[in-house]
Amino acid sequence: MTYYMPTRVYEDENCIALHAAELSALGTKAMLVTGRSSAKQNGSQKDVTDALEAHGIPWVLFDEVEENPSIETVMKARDIAVTEGADFFIGIGGGSPMDAAKAISLMTKNHDKDADYLFAGDKTAQWYPVAAVPTTCGTGSEVTGVSVLTIHAKQTKGSISYRIFPELALLDIQYLAHTPLSILRNTAMDALCHLVESYINSAATDYSRMCALQGLHVWSRNRSFLLHADPEETPAPETLENLLRASTLAGMAIAQTATSLPHGLSYGLTYGLGVPHGHACGQFIAGYLREAAEADRETVLEAAGFADLEDLDSFYNTVCGTVDVPEDLLTRMVSQLAANSAKLKSAPFPVDEDVLWRIARGL
Repeated sequence: MTYYMPTRVYEDENCIALHAAELSALGTKAMLVTGRSSAKQNGSQKDVTDALEAHGIPWVLFDEVEENPSIETVMKARDIAVTEGADFFIGIGGGSPMDAAKAISLMTKNHDKDADYLFAGDKTAQWYPVAAVPTTCGTGSEVTGVSVLTIHAKQTKGSISYRIFPELALLDIQYLAHTPLSILRNTAMDALCHLVESYINSAATDYSRMCALQGLHVWSRNRSFLLHADPEETPAPETLENLLRASTLAGMAIAQTATSLPHGLSYGLTYGLGVPHGHACGQFIAGYLREAAEADRETVLEAAGFADLEDLDSFYNTVCGTVDVPEDLLTRMVSQLAANSAKLKSAPFPVDEDVLWRIARGL
C-alpha cells in the first residue's frame, strides 16, 4: 500500500493571516486565481492580498474562472502570468479556481507548450507552486493532485495528466458563512460522492479507506442541516466545520484512488444540461452503490447515516432534486464512459454497458 499526501493543511480561524509567512515564501510574485465575485464578497481575496502585501510579495489577479473551467481560460491566464512574471499561484474559491490554478501553474512553467501539453502526460514536467483556499465544501481540490477542465472539442470534462498537489491548503470556515444554501447542498453532495467512490474503488486500501470512513462519519453530522436548513439563516460554526472538514477528508481519499463511475457519468449532465457538478454526481450514486458488494454498501450507508438506499434516494431528491435526462444525452454519456477504460477499471466489480445503463438510470 502507498499513501501520498504532500500538501500542508491548516484549519484555523484567521488561517491566512496566521500562515501568511508560509504562503508568501512560495515565490516572488503571486497570481490569484478566482471566479468573478465570490472571493471578493466573502473576504478571502482581501485576506490573501493583505497577507502577501505584509510580506512584500507583489500579486496579479485573474478573476475570470468560470464554473467548470475550460482549457481556453487556462491558456488565457497562462499568457497573463507569463507577461506578469508570476511564479506561484493561489486558487481561491471552489473546485473551479483551485483546479484552474494547478493547470495554469503547469502551463506557465512550460509556456513554450500549447494546450495539448495539459494531457500529454510528460513524466519530466515541472510546475510552479500552488496554494489553495477553499471557500466551498465539496471539491477537496485543496488536497488533490487533480485538475479537471472542460474540453469543448469533446463536449465533456477531463482531468489533466499530472498530479499537481498544492503546497499549502488554508481552511477557514468564515468564507463558508454566507454561501447560498443551494451551493452548500450541491458541494456537500460532491463530497459524499467522493467518499463513496473512493471507498468503493478498485484502488482502495486501508489507508484511503481510513480517510473515506472518517469523512463519512463527519459528513453524516450535516444530514439534518442539509435537509432542513433555513436559507435565510447563517449556519452554526460547528456545521461549517463539519462541512469543510468532510470535504477535505474526501479530497484526501480520492487523492489516493481517484473517482469512479458516478463522476464519469456526471460530466455529460454538467456539460449538456448545466447541472452543478455535485448535483450531477449525486444523480448516479445510489445506482453505483446498488452494484457494489453488499458488505461495502452497508458499511458506506451506515457511516453516512443512511438506513438504506431508499433513504439515500429520498435525501438526494430533497436536497438536490433528480434530473430528467434526455435519452440521446444519456446514450452519449454511457457511450463515452464505456470507452474510458481507466474509469471502468476504478469500479471493484465487473462493468459492461448493461451495468452502466443500470447506474445511469438508477436501477
